[in-house]
Amino acid sequence: MSSGKSLFKQTFIYGIATVLPRMLSFLLVRLYTDYLPNREYGEVSVIFSYLVFFNVVLSYGMETAFFRFYNTEEQKDKVISTATISLFWSTIGFLILFLLFRENLSLWSEINVKYIIFTIWILALDALAIIPFSKIRAESRPIKYAVIKISNVLINLLLNIFFLAFLPKLAANTNSTIIQTIYDADFQIGYIFVANLIASFATLIMVLPDYIKIKWNFDFELWKKMMKYGLPILIAGIAFAINEHFDKILLDWMNVDMAKIGAYSACYKIGMFMVLFRTAYTLGIEPFFFSHAKNENAPQTYATITKYFVILGSFISLGVIVFADILKFILVPKESYWSAMDVVPLIVLANFFLGIYTNLSVWYKLIDKTKIGAYISIVGAVLTLVLNLALIPKFGYMGSAIATIIAYGSMMLISYQLGQKKYPIPYDKKKIFGYLTLSILLSGLSFYIPLFRETYIFGIAAILFFAYFVYRNEKETILTIIRRK
Repeated sequence: MSSGKSLFKQTFIYGIATVLPRMLSFLLVRLYTDYLPNREYGEVSVIFSYLVFFNVVLSYGMETAFFRFYNTEEQKDKVISTATISLFWSTIGFLILFLLFRENLSLWSEINVKYIIFTIWILALDALAIIPFSKIRAESRPIKYAVIKISNVLINLLLNIFFLAFLPKLAANTNSTIIQTIYDADFQIGYIFVANLIASFATLIMVLPDYIKIKWNFDFELWKKMMKYGLPILIAGIAFAINEHFDKILLDWMNVDMAKIGAYSACYKIGMFMVLFRTAYTLGIEPFFFSHAKNENAPQTYATITKYFVILGSFISLGVIVFADILKFILVPKESYWSAMDVVPLIVLANFFLGIYTNLSVWYKLIDKTKIGAYISIVGAVLTLVLNLALIPKFGYMGSAIATIIAYGSMMLISYQLGQKKYPIPYDKKKIFGYLTLSILLSGLSFYIPLFRETYIFGIAAILFFAYFVYRNEKETILTIIRRK
């Protein structure tokens, strides 16, 4: 029970540090869809997809490698300094190379060269902050982590509000030289990246003391071991980036109208409520898995955690899908974006599958077989690419959503099958499958049957029924928790 309390404490603390900034970032979705036409928001979404993809490349698995070796090596200072030096010089190399070829990148991607330059600098600044952030987490300093994370999002949010909502009004009603100098009516998208750049720079300043404190001793042998461990994570990360974000890029490459990409990207964000839960959970679970790996009852602990993750995730996914048409008024109130609402249940469930995969993937990390995770992710990425190429011409962005849920579902099942052979964990398969199947069935009925979707009676009844179903099956555990309180 103490292990479970430790996990949920970690999840709660890091959840605040992750969920609150994400909640604030939802305001950006509202801001962008309020002030940008569908086409321009589509362009922003495509550029952000490139940004996420290169974020993974620039970290090249070093973050996960850092956690692994920080927990196993006696000389933790060497782990910190080696990882920091590695990322520092690789980032400097990237910065110089990509700035030199910025014009070529602009021609190839058909993205304004100014946006390319801003994106390169954002990527570099974010990469330099990776190890300091990891160090904060490893040293159990969640308050500092939360402050920096929230500050980053607040700076970004406030600057976006200023540039998009207030600056045009100021420019129209004042003769101030400063305002007239910084305002450009044709640079609306550019201001979004300026805001991101300033926020990233401020974040780096806040973690700068971590660079000053390290001894800057590079252990080449340790670095080789970290790279060997981390490179499969890089491959897996690239595959995940393809699964999560490459759909917008592929839609662009396959000449889908940018306005439709904008609508798809906006409705995709409604599914982000499941991502909030999944991301917060992942932040808490990764250090927990490593720190409890040597416990005799670790497999049973992991099995119990997975079951309750599925229960809670099922509640969240069912709730989001049932009330998706209410959430759209909050996040994406402009009606021109609603044409893509049918993708919401698929995106929510796809992210739920990804969260389950995170639980199931613990085995290959604990036995240092991260390359297996890379292979599984490659399978998912291949499915994503193949299915997108096959389905987009016929179904448009709906084909991308279908490809996403199939890819994540396949990864989940493959990881389970392989994991039971390499690192058996006594999952309660009957209950897990029952909760998952019931929530998916109720979600589908409540959303895709017009009568049920319009009245909400069925949806609310579905949530209550699912709650009763869980209580009936977990009654003993629930009552034990209540009595202890």
